[in-house]
Amino acid sequence: MSKHSSIYFAIVVTTSMAVGVVYAQYPIMDRVAGKVIEKYQTSSCEQLWQEKAQGQGQPKPEMEQRAIQMLQQDPQMRQAFFNQIAAPIVNKMFECGMIP
Repeated sequence: MSKHSSIYFAIVVTTSMAVGVVYAQYPIMDRVAGKVIEKYQTSSCEQLWQEKAQGQGQPKPEMEQRAIQMLQQDPQMRQAFFNQIAAPIVNKMFECGMIP
């Protein structure tokens, strides 16, 4: 292996391990993020619009309130959560005309 290949390989391995550690720190958050993503990917635009209209002013379920509280208390977890869910949710909202 050449010197440049060795350095590149070391950088890739180190970066991969760091990313893996971040997500391994929050297994519950990973499951919650997966469920949120799945909800948006499997819901029709009409279902999302109806949920938005019905959810105005409704109290959140206890599990959702606890997840929100955890994210409010841990900025690193919050960042990891948003990094996972942002693209799939924004893409679906764009497809459904919920954002310009």
